[in-house]
Amino acid sequence: MQTNFTAEQLADPYVAESEKILRRCVHCGFCTATCPTYVTLGNELDSPRGRIYLIKDMLENDRPADAEVVTHIDRCLSCLACMTTCPSGVDYMHLVDHARIHIEKTYRRPLMDRMIRQMLAMILPYPSRFRPALALARLGRPFAPLLKGVKPLRPVAAMLELAPQGRLRHSDSARPGVRAPEAARRGRVAILTGCAQPVLDGGINEAAIRLLTRLGVEVVVPEGEGCCSALVHHMGKEEPALDFARRNVDVWTREIERGGLDAIIITASGCGTTIKDYGHMLRRDPAYSEKAARVSALAKDVTEYVATLELPAQDARGMTVAYHSACSMQHGQKITQLPKALLAKAGFKVRDPAEGHLCCGSAGTYNIMQPEISAQLKARKVRNIEATQPDVIATGNIGCMTQIGSGTALPILHTVELLDWAYGGPKPAKLP
Repeated sequence: MQTNFTAEQLADPYVAESEKILRRCVHCGFCTATCPTYVTLGNELDSPRGRIYLIKDMLENDRPADAEVVTHIDRCLSCLACMTTCPSGVDYMHLVDHARIHIEKTYRRPLMDRMIRQMLAMILPYPSRFRPALALARLGRPFAPLLKGVKPLRPVAAMLELAPQGRLRHSDSARPGVRAPEAARRGRVAILTGCAQPVLDGGINEAAIRLLTRLGVEVVVPEGEGCCSALVHHMGKEEPALDFARRNVDVWTREIERGGLDAIIITASGCGTTIKDYGHMLRRDPAYSEKAARVSALAKDVTEYVATLELPAQDARGMTVAYHSACSMQHGQKITQLPKALLAKAGFKVRDPAEGHLCCGSAGTYNIMQPEISAQLKARKVRNIEATQPDVIATGNIGCMTQIGSGTALPILHTVELLDWAYGGPKPAKLP
């Protein structure tokens, strides 16, 4: 793609980087076939190619974002299917990140939109705030149908509907400390506690810790780490995102220096994609660039690390698992076969739903901020999963578990929960 940035504009390192990304695009349109919003809406501006044109025009003309640009950028899920498809290697992820930062700095959103976004940024990354907020959401759930009738309040209705209906149990998995291996020590890892996942389903990290310690791995739950930054990062809130990243880098660097780490284990693939990008996010920070790159290199999805431990094959369990590959796993981290291979080796019959490349519509806060599009994607995803006639659904991301679980009666579990059960752990409570 030809660009016409001035030398003065290219002096801005963010613009210079975006210009290089834009020049790689050759207008081929392969991305449109795998873009969930284009497939759903059929609007060229809701495809990666269309958004690239909008971003180019906005940055090249050095102008503030307008309502049209914001509408179509906001509809982007950041599923990154386009990057898997693109034959030219267009780094769409970092281009749209720059566009969101530009929007946040130059566009004044409607009052209700601003309030909802600020509320999400102030609550979701903090477990001590998120837990009571979910309790209040249960009380407000009956009002969701009324709120749906007022367009600016539809995200609030979506929040109420997504909130778990039952009481959430507290988990010990987030308590800082060292979990000693049950067998001869084979490694030492830190595990990300995160923000939303320990509130919504602390059993995921419980299963990961049980499995790893049984296999001889020492697991450290560091004190002081928190949200990976993805939630605010995808809202274009650059400084809060970098602050979260710096805090986590400091925490994990202390653990590296204290006793060494073989890996930083992540059980939410959305977080994994972001943490693996810390090196890029903090590349211009002289105090953190080197440390962040080291952290990114150590970041591993739990299935990546478990696969290195050479687990024995298990007898068939007579249970069919539909594996949903989260976008952040298959497109963001390029992990496609490992989780399925681990499940098959553990004795499960694994099935791939049709259109597995398409997003389920969760995408962080997307199912709150874009509830209509998200609902269409969820319905499509659930139809494809149920068509495989599974006994259970497995995936590697809490957002997908919440989204898909709200649309089907099938039990949905994290991959590591099934692996833990197969290799000596308790049967997951969600299974019949």
